[in-house]
Amino acid sequence: MIKDINRTLHEPARQLLLIYLLETEKVDFTYLKRETGMTQGNLSSHMNKLETEGYILSEKTFINKRPLTIYHITDEGRRSFQEYVKQMHLYFSDLMRLVK
Repeated sequence: MIKDINRTLHEPARQLLLIYLLETEKVDFTYLKRETGMTQGNLSSHMNKLETEGYILSEKTFINKRPLTIYHITDEGRRSFQEYVKQMHLYFSDLMRLVK
């Protein structure tokens, strides 16, 4: 049912970010910023939300005295995203039956 949809994962920008994380082992902030076209503040906000929910982990380090933040998806993030996709599939399947 649509009211039970995970609102954190229903946000299109967060879906895009999780897809990048699902496709790679680790992704850094600069790569995500470049690939998604998001502003630094917008990207940071979405990544913070995903991390707060336990869907991703961040690793902060330095390379040549420059900060580097690397992200990876957690098992919980992978499981939750798979569940979200299943819920949306069922929801749209139900909608298709209604409009026929």
